[in-house]
Amino acid sequence: MLDNYGPILLFLIIGALFGMAPVMASVVAGKFLGLEQKSKAKEDAFECGFAPFEDARMKFDVRFYLVAILFIVFDLEVAFMLPWAVALNKIGWYGFTAMFVFLGLLVVGFIYEWKKGALEWE
Repeated sequence: MLDNYGPILLFLIIGALFGMAPVMASVVAGKFLGLEQKSKAKEDAFECGFAPFEDARMKFDVRFYLVAILFIVFDLEVAFMLPWAVALNKIGWYGFTAMFVFLGLLVVGFIYEWKKGALEWE
């Protein structure tokens, strides 16, 4: 059994070593060569190049999450349309109508969100 899985295990070990070797080499070089210089400016948190002006644990507006969810919904719509378009000849009229029912439901949801004001930022 080791004959079958031995090369795979060897490949995983060599891959892990190749992945960890540069990281470990930089850590060792930094410690022994004195390249790691600590200072207050390096340890201080910064935000976009300047000191933070608010607490990082501030509450976000729910509109950020709503926009993210809407993006995911309409992004998935496009992700479903590509395989549908590729396989349209094989799935025939049933697949064609099923996709338009799916798109119709998404359009109804989009209109509902539009009427509720979910797309307004103010």
